[in-house]
Amino acid sequence: MPVNLSVKNVPDQVAAKLRQRAKANHRSLQGELLVLLQDAVTPANKINARELLQLVRDTGLRTPREATAAIRANRDAR
Repeated sequence: MPVNLSVKNVPDQVAAKLRQRAKANHRSLQGELLVLLQDAVTPANKINARELLQLVRDTGLRTPREATAAIRANRDAR
């Protein structure tokens, strides 16, 4: 069952920044606050060093030159 929460005594400067952020994201202030709360309690997608190394190896790139060429090709394709 959803719960109603209330935040009291929010400084004007903080409230103004939240409103700006909500507007930039095309959300209501309520919607923006809900997204912030969800992000705060959702575990980040963290990977360890071994997983990162495997992701790099999976690209098939072996040298910085190959990586540079892949990045340029990606940019040129846009």
